[in-house]
Parts: sequence; C-alpha cells; structure tokens
Amino acid sequence: MKAHASVIVASLFALVLLTACGGGGASTTINVSLIDFQFSPNTFTVPAGKEITINVINNGAVVHDFVIMKHGTTVGESYDDEDLPNVYWKIEVQPGKRTSATFTAPSEPGEYQVVCGTKGHFQSGMIAKLTVVAQ
Repeated sequence: MKAHASVIVASLFALVLLTACGGGGASTTINVSLIDFQFSPNTFTVPAGKEITINVINNGAVVHDFVIMKHGTTVGESYDDEDLPNVYWKIEVQPGKRTSATFTAPSEPGEYQVVCGTKGHFQSGMIAKLTVVAQ
C-alpha cells in the first residue's frame, strides 16, 4: 500500500508542476518578475475580453512598469510622452515590492507589445509580448 500511495503523491506533484507551468495555453493569471532590463517570463497568453489578474514582483533596483500597448501600436525608438495615447494598460512597481492588480484583456486577438516605461529600459531591451487569443 505504501508504494501505491507514493505513486499517487508523485503523480499529484507532477500534475501540480504541469499546471503551474501553464502548459502554454491562455491563462487569466499573469505572474511576472521585473528585473533590471527584463521581464521574466517575457511572453504571456491571455483569453480575449476576460478579467486578468497580474501578480508582479520588482526584483530590480529601480522602479519598473508593465505597460501594455494598444493593438497594432509599438514604441518607437524610446518610450516617451508620445506613446501615452497608445497605452492599453499600465502598472508601476517600486523596487523590492510586489503587487497584484486586475485588468480586462483586450477583446481583439493578436500580439501586443509590453514594455517598461522607465527611462532607458525599453532601449535596454525590457520588452515582452502579450498574446490575446479568442475564446
């Protein structure tokens, strides 16, 4: 009976790990770490028009943003005031802090650029991709 219980526990553990990895499908939760000049992970897939919970931790030494640009728009050479009308949604996180928020995913499926709005971070490669899929 002990061997059978061990197999069940191991199977449940594997299932939890696979679920935690997301399996590559659309999720209503985004977990992201902001580290100086990168998002980890840097790709996200969410269902169109659904409420999304984002859990963000800033492991960097300066303020970071998670800025989703509107569909069909991207930042030019640098993120600045000219980009503000093209922002779909944004959250700012202070260094060493974590926060959670919710937003409604865009209703139009497609790829959306995600950037950090802190000066110089976009140019340093702090870019990610949000993929919105139809449900």
